[in-house]
Amino acid sequence: MSAEAQPEVIVRPVRDVDAEALGRVHAKCWHETYDHLISKAALERVSPRRMAELWTHWASQGDDFTMRAALVDGEIVGFVGSGPARDKDAPAFRELYFIYLLDEWHSTGLGQKLFDAAVEQDQPLYLWVAEDNPRAHRFYERNGFHLDGATHTEPFLGETLTEVRFVRP
Repeated sequence: MSAEAQPEVIVRPVRDVDAEALGRVHAKCWHETYDHLISKAALERVSPRRMAELWTHWASQGDDFTMRAALVDGEIVGFVGSGPARDKDAPAFRELYFIYLLDEWHSTGLGQKLFDAAVEQDQPLYLWVAEDNPRAHRFYERNGFHLDGATHTEPFLGETLTEVRFVRP
């Protein structure tokens, strides 16, 4: 009986040299995540190059920021970021800014590994997520978050996106 080779999966800090790969994954995740919320024309304006430029900035935020990438067999397939709260009415001192994982890696446990690498266990935390993203809502609920009733509408690719706030006390 032969065993199938398991892919090598690691989660590590984001590096400056990751910008291009992160941009590519970020653009693809936006297409996979927001295709039912944002027009196709708006999403077509999202380019890996533009997203890579954003990552050059994120990779060097400082010690208060945690940016991690998930790699499978050496290729980035997801990323996560957390840091100081950005909202004036923040319900916690720390915010989960984003977590994205390519669709093909959903339900593999890799999203949980990313999450765990970006936040301390049981740390009070909050985040904003698209109102119409039930998969993400379930993920956050499994990790101890609940909706606190706050919503806002964000400009997103020239359109608007309604987000809801989840809090983990």
